[in-house]
Amino acid sequence: MANIKEIAKLANVSVATVSRVLNRHPYVSEEKRRLVNQVMKELDYTPNRTAIDLIRGKTNTIGVILPYSDHPCFDKIVNGITKEAFAHDYVTTLLPTNYDPAIEMTYFELLKMKKIDGLIVTSRANEWETAVPYLEYGPIVACEYTQHQEIPCAYNDRQAAYRESFLYLKNRGHQDVAFTCVREAEKSPSTADKVTAYKAVFGSLDETRILVGCHDMDDGKRAGEHFWGFDKAPTAIYAHSDDVAAGLYQFAKEQKWDAEIIGEGNLSVSRALNIPSLELHLERVGKEAFLLFFHEETAKKQIMHQFQRKKS
Repeated sequence: MANIKEIAKLANVSVATVSRVLNRHPYVSEEKRRLVNQVMKELDYTPNRTAIDLIRGKTNTIGVILPYSDHPCFDKIVNGITKEAFAHDYVTTLLPTNYDPAIEMTYFELLKMKKIDGLIVTSRANEWETAVPYLEYGPIVACEYTQHQEIPCAYNDRQAAYRESFLYLKNRGHQDVAFTCVREAEKSPSTADKVTAYKAVFGSLDETRILVGCHDMDDGKRAGEHFWGFDKAPTAIYAHSDDVAAGLYQFAKEQKWDAEIIGEGNLSVSRALNIPSLELHLERVGKEAFLLFFHEETAKKQIMHQFQRKKS
């Protein structure tokens, strides 16, 4: 197998130049870089990337912690991260946790072992205090607001966004409103923000008007069955995703239940069904999160939301 001495000789450059090309050093002329790459291609030379990464102290890989790899909400954030990472010559590695705290901690260990250059946390299973000690090994960026000054974040003001959604329903005459979510408020900052927003608009919250564990359209149908089963069904439901909203919509239509439904995500399904939807611009959240990592900033960047009303 060819080595860098042979490559240097055939390209008529120094061994140091070949090393600089392999390590993506900026101070190499384009002509020499082209010659070295051409020789490596002719020799079918494959560099030992692990060894190079160890020398450079850099992998050009960013880890993305997320609960699920098949959820529209996190798909949008990942798309934003991936597009910006590609533009900056970075690879993204998805690290799903299913909200298991122990699994999540193994991903922080990847940062400690220098197998990745940094982490973007789209949604967490552990408290942020557990992440702080790992900052000495590389940048960690949050996709939710965190008060830790050392942890930068790209985030939405979710309380304000949810408040606007609930006010929309209240202004349309609804007082008995239910909503769906993935996790309980004790475990999920997002659900906690939704509960706070609900109480700010309606004054109090009947616990029977919350259903946790909803992820997709089938869960939306299950949510419909759940709320429809009460002696007094709610007149409106806020679904935390457009897929769940679509399942609710289908169930309500089958039962001839005149419940107003709103979703979240502004996906094509909500536009097709003409369901109002909260747009959090999550792809932009992902993009800004990557840029915070790349520029090693400790800023807090708020991404504005937009409530898409039903078209008349």
